[in-house]
Amino acid sequence: MSKTLELSRQLIQKPSVTPKDEGCLDLLAERLATSGFTIEPLPFADVSNAWIRKGTEGPLFVFTGHTDVVPTGPEDKWTHPPFAATVDNGQLHGRGSADMKTGIAAMVVACEEFIEENPNHKGSIAFLLTSDEEGPAINGTVKVVEHLQNNNVNLDYCLVGEPSSTNHVGDVIKNGRRGSLCAHITVIGKQGHVAYPHLADNPIHILSDLLSELTSIEWDQGNDHFPATTFQISNVQAGTGAENVIPATAEASFNLRFSTEITADEIKQRIEQVIQNKNIKHELAWRLSGNPFLTPEGKLVDACQHAIKSVTGRTTELSTGGGTSDGRFIAPTGAEVVELGVINATIHQIDEHTDIEELNQLKDIYKEVIKSLLS
Repeated sequence: MSKTLELSRQLIQKPSVTPKDEGCLDLLAERLATSGFTIEPLPFADVSNAWIRKGTEGPLFVFTGHTDVVPTGPEDKWTHPPFAATVDNGQLHGRGSADMKTGIAAMVVACEEFIEENPNHKGSIAFLLTSDEEGPAINGTVKVVEHLQNNNVNLDYCLVGEPSSTNHVGDVIKNGRRGSLCAHITVIGKQGHVAYPHLADNPIHILSDLLSELTSIEWDQGNDHFPATTFQISNVQAGTGAENVIPATAEASFNLRFSTEITADEIKQRIEQVIQNKNIKHELAWRLSGNPFLTPEGKLVDACQHAIKSVTGRTTELSTGGGTSDGRFIAPTGAEVVELGVINATIHQIDEHTDIEELNQLKDIYKEVIKSLLS
């Protein structure tokens, strides 16, 4: 059993459902300490975080990852118990086997091997680890980044180990992400009897008309790096439970994944203008999950592409698609940020798994990336 697989299994066997860490960070800290890393625990509220660094000089190369996982769903639906870390037919099964405990294991083993072979390497290597990526993400990486900035720690390169690959490890890397803007609206009407609609004001009808207009808007056309901004309704709630009552309120949640062609403030202003034009009585709450970011082709992107080609023979595709990641908190510092990890086909699913051979390749890719930047 490879060291990467062994460490992956140890991590998966810890049921660290967000925001719990369940000892993952202690395991990783103890292991990295033997390679000369200094450990700085950074807990915030109920979230475990750690800044783990070797070296004091620049450039500073940082691996970023999260030890928390999403809930398993009904465990009796799993082919193998979700926290057993079962090896079966060349696959490692379990919650976190793709997102993203295997990525963390590959990072650690890659560093161990690189440091053993290059004890006098230039620059510094660090790990920024959190147990708050799958949850609200308010006491995790964003707080650690604030702490580092307050202490004048400048990150040069950051590799996020999120599962970025599509069909084979390294076939896609993320060099940017779209922004994410969420909103919840409550339309206020007047309750009444369905047989006397003139004595009521149906908020469901008002909300339906509003959402129809918002879904028809072309926000932008995207650009060479980002697809066009999209508007998606995620939840709608209304009604008293009775068939003959017009409710007093109707609510909806929606999300916009937006490109660099438009700002969150511009989106807000446009939507609020539509609501104002329709003279809708309402309550509206916004939550900006993250702004879009892009790392142009440069030293980190080049190092990742070269490493993938060297280890797998594949030419990688650069992408900004998919959801958000903690890279959104790091990119504003000026660091070059890339996401590179295992295949994402089964993330958050029942029977989550990853290919063991490709996991070992990922470790080799990470090692080559470090060599390119710090040798």
